[in-house]
Amino acid sequence: MERSVRQTLILGDKSLLEGYFQAHTKFEKTTTNLFQLSLRTEQKQMLEQLQLLEIEIFQKVSAASQAPEKLRELDQSFQSFALLLDFSRSFSDFGYALIELEMDGMRKMAEDAHTVMLWELFALIPFAVLLVLGFSWLITRPIRQIDGAIRNMGQGELSKTILVDGPQDLMYLGERLDWMRRRLLKLEEQKTRFLQHVSHELKTPLTSMREGANLLAEGVVGELTVKQQQIANIIHSNSIQLQKRIEDLLNYSALQTEKSAFMKHQANLTDILSVVLQDHNLAIMNKNLKIDLACTKLVIDCDEQKIRIIIDNLLSNAIKFSPLGSRIKISATQLTDSVQLDIIDAGSGIDDVDQDKVFEPFYQGRIMPDSHVQGTGLGLSIAREYALSHGGNIDLVQTTKEGAHFRLTLPIHDPESYS
Repeated sequence: MERSVRQTLILGDKSLLEGYFQAHTKFEKTTTNLFQLSLRTEQKQMLEQLQLLEIEIFQKVSAASQAPEKLRELDQSFQSFALLLDFSRSFSDFGYALIELEMDGMRKMAEDAHTVMLWELFALIPFAVLLVLGFSWLITRPIRQIDGAIRNMGQGELSKTILVDGPQDLMYLGERLDWMRRRLLKLEEQKTRFLQHVSHELKTPLTSMREGANLLAEGVVGELTVKQQQIANIIHSNSIQLQKRIEDLLNYSALQTEKSAFMKHQANLTDILSVVLQDHNLAIMNKNLKIDLACTKLVIDCDEQKIRIIIDNLLSNAIKFSPLGSRIKISATQLTDSVQLDIIDAGSGIDDVDQDKVFEPFYQGRIMPDSHVQGTGLGLSIAREYALSHGGNIDLVQTTKEGAHFRLTLPIHDPESYS
């Protein structure tokens, strides 16, 4: 909405406000759908504030659209747009905070259950010493089951049903642990659905914006001035970056729900590299980067699309953090039964504190690139999950030189085809 208003002020064409009114309609529809959800009182209040602020902006823009001489008064609305964006982020952050609060409560219950189990164990020690030969098999088995269940829950494995055989109190404890597992699983599903919903809601209007900017840049609706061409290129470039961020969210959501199917076949790693480099050609030219590519023909069994996503995430990070005019080294070599792909940039590298966390989802490092479009912190996490699913891995190679060095290792042949 803000972009449409800015374009109207820059170009002096109130017909460009049509994009604002379309976005306003989508905003109203989204808030209506959110009001129908089971929200807390604080969330409803925040959503009402969002709605009131957006209505205030809409009234100003509507008044200006009716009187061309009032278009310049729209300058005053940009502060309201910034406030609307802050409110939207606060609403989103509050929703995530509630989910994390519920999950923390479930974790605390798991810890309490673990403590109860330990106290019961201590209480049974004197009797177990006397009856170890007769009752050890009745006690050790359910304890192992409970301990295994707690370990699985601690590691995030919530798909297995918890069954505990043995004394009544331990069976009851197993039932409570299984109830806790279902609650955690439900909360995780809610979080995943929230990610999917927000990602899809953003992706649909963004696709229209990207196509519209592309048509403008190509001069389909008429020859553009130099300034108009610059604005169209800015819109198109930023829409591509935002679409990649949204696709990261969708890919992460698919991984969490285990819906990311793998279609493996033989593919040439060199061809995949060429396609990814071509996709990033504009960004490489804008930063005047030099690409040192050393890769022979390497054919591997893989899901070509997933490997493209892995390499795309690694290369986009290297481009993002590389200084102007620097070099990015890409080399691929064949080992005995695997291939090794190294991507090395000349940036500021990864802080020592961040090196153990760079593959965690949503983690943002201390060293941030000079870019107005920030990442989601999901790229490396998704890339490693895809690599592990192929039977390979991604490692951060320790180096004394400047820059970051990531190494992708993939098996040449699909391990599952030999199992």
